[in-house]
Amino acid sequence: MSLRTPVSWSCAAVLVVAVAHASVPATSAMSLQTQAQVAAAVVADAALDAAATRTPVAPSPVPLLWKISAADADPSDAAASPAQGDADASSLYLLGSFHLLKPADYPLSADVDAAFADAESLLFELPPQEMVSPQLGLQMGQAALRTDGTTLDSELPPATARKLQSWFADNASALQAAGMAPAMLQMFEPWFVGLTVSIVGMTGHGLQPELGLDQHFAAAAQQAGKPTAGLETGAQQIAFLDGMDQAEQLQLLDEALTDADSDGAELEKLHAAWRAGDVATLWNGMAADMQREYPQLYRHVNVERNDAWLPVLEQRLQADDGDDTLVVVGALHLLGSDGVVEKLRAKGYRVERICSACAP
Repeated sequence: MSLRTPVSWSCAAVLVVAVAHASVPATSAMSLQTQAQVAAAVVADAALDAAATRTPVAPSPVPLLWKISAADADPSDAAASPAQGDADASSLYLLGSFHLLKPADYPLSADVDAAFADAESLLFELPPQEMVSPQLGLQMGQAALRTDGTTLDSELPPATARKLQSWFADNASALQAAGMAPAMLQMFEPWFVGLTVSIVGMTGHGLQPELGLDQHFAAAAQQAGKPTAGLETGAQQIAFLDGMDQAEQLQLLDEALTDADSDGAELEKLHAAWRAGDVATLWNGMAADMQREYPQLYRHVNVERNDAWLPVLEQRLQADDGDDTLVVVGALHLLGSDGVVEKLRAKGYRVERICSACAP
C-alpha cells in the first residue's frame, strides 16, 4: 500500500525557496503587495519557530545519486572511483533533493560530498540568485492574489471551507506570530493557500526550508566559487502553479487540509524513505498516487517539466570541455519511467547509481 502523500509536497519547491528568505514587514499599514509578501513569510516564520538543536544524531542519509555519462565512456574509471570524472568526457551527477530537511540529516553521505567536489558547476530547479531574492515571494504572492473582489471561501465546497476554518483555529499562534490574520489568506487563490498549509505542517514536524539540499548546495557552491544555474526561472514555476485549473487547485487545498489533521506519520515515513535512499517507497509515496489520482497535474509536474529539462542536461553531457555538473532537483523528478534518470538511459547514456551504502 502506498503512502498517501499530499500532492503539494511534490510541487512546492518555489514556495519553499521563497519562504526561506521571506521577512515580515514592520508596518501594520500594508498594501496588497506587502500583504502578499507577508502571506509567503508565514511559512518562513513557522520554520524558524520549529528549529531545534543542529547536532547530528543519525547516520548520514543514503543518497539518491546517479552518475550519467556517455555510453562509450570507460566503465573502469567509474567502477574504480565513481565520483571521479572522465577527463575526456562530461558527466552529470543527479541528486534527488528533499526540499525541507532536519538538522540530523547532516552531514551528508561521503558519496554526495565527492560528487560535489568533482563537479565544476551546479544546476538547480531555480537559479540560486533567485533563491535568495526577496522579490520571489512577492512575485508569488502577487500572482496568487484574487483580483475579482471575491474571497477564497466563495469558491470552496462547504466541507473544504470548514476544514480551512478549523486549520485557521489550530494554527492561530503561528499566524499571529507572523502578523497575519486568517482574513489575509482569504485574498489568495487555492493553490497558494494549499501550499502554505502543507509547508506550515512540514515545518511543524521539524522539517526546515533553510536546511533543504537546494539551499545547502547553493551556499556550498557560492563558498567554493563554483558557477550555478537553474533549469527554470521563478516566473516559470509560478506560472505553472498559477496555471492549474480550479479543480486541481481545490483538490490540492482539500488534500493539504485533510493531511493537516493527521499525526504526520506519512510525512515521517516519506522522510525516512528519502534518508534510506528507498526508491520504491518514494515512488509510491510521491508519484504513483499523483499519477493515478491527479493525471493532469502529474503530467505538468513530472512529464512536461522533465522533458523540458532534457535538452539542457544533454547539452552539458555533450560538451567537450570535460566538466562535470551536479544537478540538484526534487527527488520526484528522478524517479520512475518519466524521471530524468530513465529518460537519459533511454537516450543511450550510461547510468549508474552512486551509493556506497547500498547492498551489492
